[in-house]
Amino acid sequence: MSLMASPPARADRQMLRPAGPEAEARAAELRAANINPRTGLATDYLNHFNEAIMLLEMIPDMPECAEDFLTWCPLSYCEHFMASNFKARDLAIEAYEAADTKIRAEFDNLTSTMTSVLTAVGAAMRETHRDKTRAVLAEQATGWVKPLVALAGGIIDGGNKADVETIMGRH
Repeated sequence: MSLMASPPARADRQMLRPAGPEAEARAAELRAANINPRTGLATDYLNHFNEAIMLLEMIPDMPECAEDFLTWCPLSYCEHFMASNFKARDLAIEAYEAADTKIRAEFDNLTSTMTSVLTAVGAAMRETHRDKTRAVLAEQATGWVKPLVALAGGIIDGGNKADVETIMGRH
């Protein structure tokens, strides 16, 4: 018995979205839940990273906030919504899973980078207990992660791929 594989999806072709009343109702449902109907992504996930940024920004003036930052745990998109009180969390997960693979891959790459930076900074902060060193780490991490959150927001909002070098150069 032989299995025939499906032809690979073309990366340069947008996924066709159905049109008509059902599609319009679905788009309205997603918009009402603060999920972009074009991308299938919700900005609520960025709150996960904004929380870490807020804690990092406080460390230079209030070194004790480093301990609060060290309790931050990385969560994937789906994990974030499963753990949240977001009223449309199941819809958010469903829309994410149905999102265009190219958009989702670009988004996941950015969020993975943010997670890596925050995780590495957390590890470095655990290695030192000097307030000055932790403050420098916090300031550097904030400078790296904030522009990435902005890029991720652009993807969620359906913008074109941003020029990372330009955005990173401004900060």
